[in-house]
Amino acid sequence: MDFQLTPEQEQFRTSVLGFAEKNLKSGARERAHSPEYPWDVAKLMAQQGLLGITVREEDGGQGGTLMDAVIAIETVASVCPRSADVVQAGNFGPIRVLAEYGSALQKSRFLKNLLSGEAVISVGMTEPDAGSAVTDLKTSATPDGAGYRINGSKIFTTHSAYADVILAYVRFGPGVGGIGSVLIEKGSKGLKRGKPSKFMSGEEWAELNFDNVHVPKDMVVLGEGGFKKQMAGFNVERLGNASRSLALGRYAFERAREWALQRKQFGRLLAEFQGLQWKFADMKMQLDAAQLLLYRAATGADRGLPSPEETAIAKAYCNRAGFEVANEALQVMGAMGYSQEELVEYCARRCRGWMIAGGSIEILKNRIAEGVFGRSFSQRQ
Repeated sequence: MDFQLTPEQEQFRTSVLGFAEKNLKSGARERAHSPEYPWDVAKLMAQQGLLGITVREEDGGQGGTLMDAVIAIETVASVCPRSADVVQAGNFGPIRVLAEYGSALQKSRFLKNLLSGEAVISVGMTEPDAGSAVTDLKTSATPDGAGYRINGSKIFTTHSAYADVILAYVRFGPGVGGIGSVLIEKGSKGLKRGKPSKFMSGEEWAELNFDNVHVPKDMVVLGEGGFKKQMAGFNVERLGNASRSLALGRYAFERAREWALQRKQFGRLLAEFQGLQWKFADMKMQLDAAQLLLYRAATGADRGLPSPEETAIAKAYCNRAGFEVANEALQVMGAMGYSQEELVEYCARRCRGWMIAGGSIEILKNRIAEGVFGRSFSQRQ
């Protein structure tokens, strides 16, 4: 058992850090407070090979591992927290589902632009009456000639305000077995975006309404019976969520550590007060424990064993650790930490959102408890 990165992984991290320091350090604060997607960063990352790390080479990707993508998120976030979102979008979630399960036609049509940083794909899952209970979704796919008519709506969808293509979860028939997914392009007739809204993090989202949108059969990614495969892809996406939580918590920790070594009160450095020393010791323990759980889940998935339980544990712990550490770092820095002159408050806001997105802490605990007791527990009455 080895708790160190391999020489190849260390070399990769060094390369990514050099890229980030050169291209992303300047403007990091401005990016964090802009609702716009950083397209310029996406194109630079594409040139650097940081998009499609986990996508097969024959599909235009790098053919790397999930651990490589996790390392990339952590390293980029250490310099520019907002830019870590671009690594997430280019390696986890819907782009990975498309690369894994999409047809040759679908991949040739969409992957090139996604991997070049020219476009973003969004996943439409959550509905007004189907959040954590995703199997309650109502968006329907009704057969119509050589395709399907899609009717329904999606909310709280990341990238929905500007995505070029949407991987929409739809219902072909009743029950869990009737759920699958289709690709819907942004210009499709009947697709209407609602007024943009903002999360606490500053990210924008827009309600997506599908009014009799026609989708050809060749744009069906997974038909009836595809729900488990979709959720397997979503399970892996949680590793990206966990990585960002941990990475932003660590960013805030490092900024607060620097502050404590420079700032004086009562004639002493903050780092010399035992109360703050204990805070930093607690933060360090949380970050290290979270990283070990994250790496365990990521390496397990790379070996072909993407354990839902290990992923749930990693995400739940990283989510909590990231937020709690960022929140404590903010407290250490006082008014400066609370100010938008620093990115610590941004890290706290972002980490808070990830405790909800991608599977809430409570839903993850349900999944962990199923592993503890070796049985499923229905949440329905």
